[in-house]
Amino acid sequence: MSIFVAVLAALLALLTLALHRRLAVAPGWPRGVRLASATVLGLTWLLTLTAFAMQSGALDPRRGRWLAWAGMTWLVVAWYLLLGVAILGIACLAVRLARRPGLRRPLLRVGTPLVVVAALGATGYGVSEASQPSVTPVTVTDADLPEGLDGLRVALVTDLHAGPIRDASFTRRVVDLVNAQRPDVVVLGGDLVDGRVTQVGDTLAPLADLRAPLGVYAVSGNHEFISQEADAWLGHWETLGIRVLRNEHVGIERGGASLTLAGVHDLTGRGTDASDAARALSGVDPSSFTVFVAHQPKAAENVQGRGVDLQLSGHTHGGQVWPFRYLVPLQQPVLDGLATVGDVPVLTSRGAGAWGPPVRVLAPPEVPVVTLRRG
Repeated sequence: MSIFVAVLAALLALLTLALHRRLAVAPGWPRGVRLASATVLGLTWLLTLTAFAMQSGALDPRRGRWLAWAGMTWLVVAWYLLLGVAILGIACLAVRLARRPGLRRPLLRVGTPLVVVAALGATGYGVSEASQPSVTPVTVTDADLPEGLDGLRVALVTDLHAGPIRDASFTRRVVDLVNAQRPDVVVLGGDLVDGRVTQVGDTLAPLADLRAPLGVYAVSGNHEFISQEADAWLGHWETLGIRVLRNEHVGIERGGASLTLAGVHDLTGRGTDASDAARALSGVDPSSFTVFVAHQPKAAENVQGRGVDLQLSGHTHGGQVWPFRYLVPLQQPVLDGLATVGDVPVLTSRGAGAWGPPVRVLAPPEVPVVTLRRG
């Protein structure tokens, strides 16, 4: 851990130095402006380190969630500042190639404030967007759906990431949003929390108030394992009345018809917590409509030809902050929405919360509510 902290501190220091040079030194601002820039950027370096310490559980986030909020939000501001100064750098290179060196400083004097305003504006928009999860209606039509399951509604809640930044009030908002839809089944798709059970376990307390006549079910996500308290978290969920699927399946009856709900541990699980799709689907009646729950969309690659009628996933956040959405396909077969992976229809949620920075830019948070239709 100490090596990780040292590397992180060094990388953030390099980022801070680079931004100071490009935003304050290169445009040739007066000494007072450069000193103010160095002071502000130095404080953001310390703030971001503190935020990471709270995110990991090394510091108790209950003593200053606003510090974690500010430090993580700054990362998005810094990202857009980097993009902006990179664009300015290209413009300065063009000026140099055109042999117009006298234009460089005026260009930077005008462009640098615009970059700062744009970075703050984009981040402010992203903070607002991330705070407003909404319901996304999805209809899945299948000719093999038993008549008794026609119209069954499943709410999919993934990637809450409650804990260091989002407290129980955010979880309450999501729970109220879900309950207002009156789903038959609620599925929690993992990454519900970050941190330690003893520090942030209370942030999930409102999940006990989820209402679904056919049950509330959950699978683990990679962040439950990152916390190194996966088993403790799953046990905690069960105290809230949630049925955790650990590489297993359950039968759900409705209208004289049967639905099989199977769930696996996240792909990052190891040992007894390793993901095991074969075990989860073992003994499933081939005539049963089967919904498979796995945190990562690429888990669909492990259930090809196994009769899965629908997979529910999250994990991608839809990229969360533009333009990272274009990198997601390098790791996952689906960004968001309904798509087919091999012979498995996969619904991937962008998630209700946000990891790290409480910011979403062009990747709005959502709670998909799936209606199964026969047809």
